[in-house]
Amino acid sequence: MMYKMSLKQRRSLAGFLFILPWLIGIFVFVARPMIQSITFAFGDLQMFPWGRELEFVGFSNFAEVWLRDTHFVLSLYGFIIETAIRVPVIVVIALLIAILVNQKIKFKGIFRTIYFLPVIIASGPVLSQLMGDATSIQMINSFQIHMFLSQFIPTWMVEPVVGLFDEIILILWFSGIQILIFLAALQKISPSLYEAAKIDGGSGWECFWKITLPTIKPVVLVNLVYTLVTLANSSNNNLIEYIMLNIFDGRRGFGFASAMAWMYALVISIMLVVISLFFVKREDKKIRVIKKMQKKERKSYNRTRRTINRNEIKMARKLNKTSSKGGEANEI
Repeated sequence: MMYKMSLKQRRSLAGFLFILPWLIGIFVFVARPMIQSITFAFGDLQMFPWGRELEFVGFSNFAEVWLRDTHFVLSLYGFIIETAIRVPVIVVIALLIAILVNQKIKFKGIFRTIYFLPVIIASGPVLSQLMGDATSIQMINSFQIHMFLSQFIPTWMVEPVVGLFDEIILILWFSGIQILIFLAALQKISPSLYEAAKIDGGSGWECFWKITLPTIKPVVLVNLVYTLVTLANSSNNNLIEYIMLNIFDGRRGFGFASAMAWMYALVISIMLVVISLFFVKREDKKIRVIKKMQKKERKSYNRTRRTINRNEIKMARKLNKTSSKGGEANEI
C-alpha cells in the first residue's frame, strides 16, 4: 500500500529538495575548511617545507585579537557603525525603486535592466574605481553637511552618515538584487486589496503602510540579511583585507588570522540575530493561548480515539471467540 503524504509533508519535502544542493555543498566543500580554521584559531601554526606543525595555545590568539590589536578593534567598530547605517539605506532605496518600477510606465523592462546591470558587470576593478571619487556627487559639499548634522546627531554617527553621500553610487550599485526581490513580492500582492482600500477612501500612503509593507515584511527581512552578508563579504571590505594580510605575517600567521576571522564572523552572526529578532513575526498572546488549547484538545481527542479503537478491537476479539465456541458446541 502506497503511503499518501499530507500537503504539509509534501511542502516540507519540496523545501528540503530545494536546499539539498546547498547542504551537499556545505558538507563537501565548506565543513572541512571550517573545522580546520577552528583548529588553527586555538593553536600556533608553523609552516615548513616538509609540512606543518600546530601547537595548541588555547585562547591566547583570541585574547591578542581583542587586547593587543587595536587596529582590528577600531576597524570592526567602524564597520559595525557603517553597516548599521548602510543596510537600512540600501534596503529602503531598493524598496522605493521597486515600487516606482512596478508602476504602469513605459519602458519598464529597460529600467529594470538598468538597475540590475551593475550586479552583472560588478568586478574587482570596477568596484575599486567606484570606491574612489566616482562614487560621490561632486556638487555636494560634505563639509557643510558634516557641520549641519553635528548639531542634531552624535559625533560618532556624523562620519558614517556623511560617508553615504560620498558613496551614493556604490549604494545604488549594491541594491540590484534587492530591487528584483522586492519586485517579485510586490507583483504577488492582489490588486483587489488596493481596490477595496480605495473604495473605503484609503490613500496611496495608507495603502503602503496598511497593505504593501505588512505583506512584504518577510521579504524585507530577507533583503536585510542579504545586504548585511553582501557587505560583510565584499571584496573591498578593509577588515577582510586586514585578516588576509595577517595570514602571511611571520609574527602572527594562520592561528591569529583564524581567530580574527572567527571573531569577525561572530559579530556578523550577532548582527544577523538582532535583525531577525527585530523583524520576526510575533504572535498575539491570545493567539498563542488559543493555539495551546487547540493542541491540548487534539492530543486529548487522539488519546480518546486510540482508547476507543483498542476497546473496539477487544470487543471484536471476544465476539469472535464466543462465536467460535458456539460453532464447536453445535457440531458436538
